[in-house]
Amino acid sequence: MKNDLLLRAARGEETEHAPVWVMRQAGRYLPEFRSVRATHEFFEICRTPDLATEITLQPIRRYTGLIDASIIFSDILVIPQAMGMEVLMNPGPHFPDPLNTPEDIAKLSKDVDVNQELGYVFKAITQTRLALDGEVPLIGFCGAPWTLFVYMVEGGGSKTLQKSKSWLLKWPEESKALLVRIADVCVEYLVGQVKAGAQLLQIFDSNAGELAPHHFAEFSVPTLQRISAGVRSKLAEENIPAVPMTLFAKGANHALGFLAEHSGYDVLGLDWCIEPSKARALVGDKVALQGNLDPNTLYGGKEAIEREVKRMCESFKVGGKTKGWIANLGHGITPGVDPEDLRWFFECMQKYSATASSK
Repeated sequence: MKNDLLLRAARGEETEHAPVWVMRQAGRYLPEFRSVRATHEFFEICRTPDLATEITLQPIRRYTGLIDASIIFSDILVIPQAMGMEVLMNPGPHFPDPLNTPEDIAKLSKDVDVNQELGYVFKAITQTRLALDGEVPLIGFCGAPWTLFVYMVEGGGSKTLQKSKSWLLKWPEESKALLVRIADVCVEYLVGQVKAGAQLLQIFDSNAGELAPHHFAEFSVPTLQRISAGVRSKLAEENIPAVPMTLFAKGANHALGFLAEHSGYDVLGLDWCIEPSKARALVGDKVALQGNLDPNTLYGGKEAIEREVKRMCESFKVGGKTKGWIANLGHGITPGVDPEDLRWFFECMQKYSATASSK
């Protein structure tokens, strides 16, 4: 690796400055992405390794020397597709035939061969890893079972999560069984990504904060633990070195202390709704942290971006040192961001996140 900052930070080590990348960094804010998207359907890109590789590399090319990780271009909803559900993207995700009652679970594939159903992702990862030539590490990912459950039941995005929360209340045991079923596919999928070349894994529980704390503990946490334990166990069985694993449970800041102690992840992602110093006090040195600038800061202009980055860096540092911190936004970058404002964010990060002794 020519740049191993991300991997060192994920292990809790001190780094010269915080490694930085952003969620959805290969996406609609980039004109080069929109150029590819103009002639290719979204899931066509996901399923075509050459296109997925090209889009994954776009931000690395544009921000050479400023960005410290790549993340494979794909989507969390490839898992429901692999389980037999149809998913369309126009413009947001839509399931024409969602799961309305537990009886509908019978429509899902009983056995999922991830190599057959998701082999295109593995090919894209291998191609991308080779194309990167060690410039930065490559991140693989999947959606968390609860977040995928929501899409599969709601049939798309939802502000209320009425259907999926009703499932938990009406059919708690059937809901848990489906969540476990999704988790087991996630394990196989993530192990396949490591075999293909992914050097860090991230699990996105984007809907974690929609659950009451007791429901998060009952329905989401057990499957998050099942994934971390399952991935590590299967890699060990095949004598494959473990890779760091990041959990981003958006909105579940109430559970940070518990997750640091009991989730089995190396890194916990933070949204922008918690002060970094408070998060560090909750987790101690048990895990590294990732985050957490409000994505809308990137619309505030250079002065505001610099001010907020400086503030964030001061809150994340421990005794003037940058240790166990991966810099990121508190959620995904949005389509209207000017790529040059993101460049300024990266430049400010290098300046203000530097460990005092390395300035």
